[in-house]
Amino acid sequence: MISSVISFLACGDNMGDTDTRLSGVKNLVEPASGRAIVLEPSASAALYFEWDYVTVAEGGMTVYQVAFDRPDGDFSSPTYVLYADNNGMKNSVSVSHKQLNAIAGKAGVKSSETGAVKWAVFSSKGLKAVKSGQENTLTVTRLAGFEDLPVDVFVTGEGSEGGADRSRSHRMKAVAGGEFEVYTKLAGGKPFYFTDAASGTAREFYTDNGLIKENGTVTVPVDGIYRITLDFNIGACTYTLVNRIMFYFCPEGASLFELPYEGYGIFRAKGQTVTFKQESWGRDERYKFRMFIKENAGAGAEREVEWGTLNATDSRPNATSPESYYYLRLIESASQWDDKWKLMSDFDGVPVDYTVYLNADGPYTHTISK
Repeated sequence: MISSVISFLACGDNMGDTDTRLSGVKNLVEPASGRAIVLEPSASAALYFEWDYVTVAEGGMTVYQVAFDRPDGDFSSPTYVLYADNNGMKNSVSVSHKQLNAIAGKAGVKSSETGAVKWAVFSSKGLKAVKSGQENTLTVTRLAGFEDLPVDVFVTGEGSEGGADRSRSHRMKAVAGGEFEVYTKLAGGKPFYFTDAASGTAREFYTDNGLIKENGTVTVPVDGIYRITLDFNIGACTYTLVNRIMFYFCPEGASLFELPYEGYGIFRAKGQTVTFKQESWGRDERYKFRMFIKENAGAGAEREVEWGTLNATDSRPNATSPESYYYLRLIESASQWDDKWKLMSDFDGVPVDYTVYLNADGPYTHTISK
């Protein structure tokens, strides 16, 4: 994400009034000027930036921000600015390839093309800031993103759970501008595709080796429930096979039962009984959900992630508790006690239905009902 942008109060090398006790950064260390980089869609891909610390007379802390501009720009109105690591205190920052893709776009480099971006560092103390004496150039080959981002995206086609009838296509959830995800059932070996409208004239997309392309179809190797992510900003996609979702009972440290997939992002276990665990201090009813997944469209090893509280709570709900109590968030590292809910007293030893909603109709959430 973009850090807070500094207010550029004056043109030229200085922002605001020059503080004679604060000098500009003299040397930009990494990346060296003229370096060329081909951006990658991997979420972990990043480029390391480093520069020399400045000497601040009479004490005081220096804050650093990295500014980017067009090759012919003078940094009086940079196209992109971000803080160094540690809230601007360090003399370095790692910038993701996704951020660099956006930076290059703002500097005028088109998707999939190669172009130059300039960068410099501003050192500041209070309202005083000075630009580095050195400016480096970075040559960037952008990712294959889309300039015209879709507002809605649907999964359709023979291999989709709605079949070839586009009116029954599965709408993906918009998680950010140009970014979508869906939990959906796919038939192995049967073609499906993505579209920006469930009826009428529409654009069509498919995926190929981790990239989003237009006008084609794709298949998955085996039948299953898949989490698909599409990022049209960088033209990248991921497929994760969801083997199962389980109800996890924290007091036992175990998954008690599965929530079978019903369709269109809904998982439901009917008539399941959970008996609270008797402890010396009372009845323990804490729970959450475990998801067992295989990344790379099922080619990866199975691992556990979990769905826990979006809004942290340590209270037992009642009939008047807000819907937000049950909102979900995906947590990559599983634990026994963190990010859990509590079951209502009425559900102790009583058969009820447990339903998880991972669809585009609203926030990811779950319900428990008799």
